Amino acid sequence: MVPQPHKEVYIQSYKHDGSLHRTWDQGYVLESDEEHYVVVTNKTWVIESDGRRWYTREPAICFFYTERWYNAIAMIREDGIYYYCNLASPALYDGEAIKYIDYDIDYKIFTDKTMLTLDLDEYQLHKKQMHYPKEIDDIIKEEMQNIREQVQNNQAPFNREIVEKYFADYLSQLTSQ
Repeated sequence: MVPQPHKEVYIQSYKHDGSLHRTWDQGYVLESDEEHYVVVTNKTWVIESDGRRWYTREPAICFFYTERWYNAIAMIREDGIYYYCNLASPALYDGEAIKYIDYDIDYKIFTDKTMLTLDLDEYQLHKKQMHYPKEIDDIIKEEMQNIREQVQNNQAPFNREIVEKYFADYLSQLTSQ
């Protein structure tokens, strides 16, 4: 089962212990198949596990993968495209929402491909508290290296032209409705 293109979808992020971490009240599905879902969020409510709510400021193209251990959010800003990349379980769609487990570590990637690694301390804490298996720890470390290589090699989803194409598709669908 995959989310239907040109439909709204709910997005849910969980922690390893099964607790709800964060939700997005809507995303617009541009493309989906058995390997990935491409979703636009634009002025969307996000609700944190502690009840805090915030509204996304800019449109973003979100790439969810069914076999990769990360997802990537390409934020479209006036001065360029910035990425926020979550180390996370492969995404699944169950008819209710796109769902994944957030494994704490994030990359913030700037327009010049500079990368900041975030939340390593949170990962170490949760790894102990929630008993991440060694297999997941190994996968996360390998995926971190894969992401760095994909960014440096300008591979999807870390490719400006691909993000711009998806955003243009989204804008054309908005105007045709």
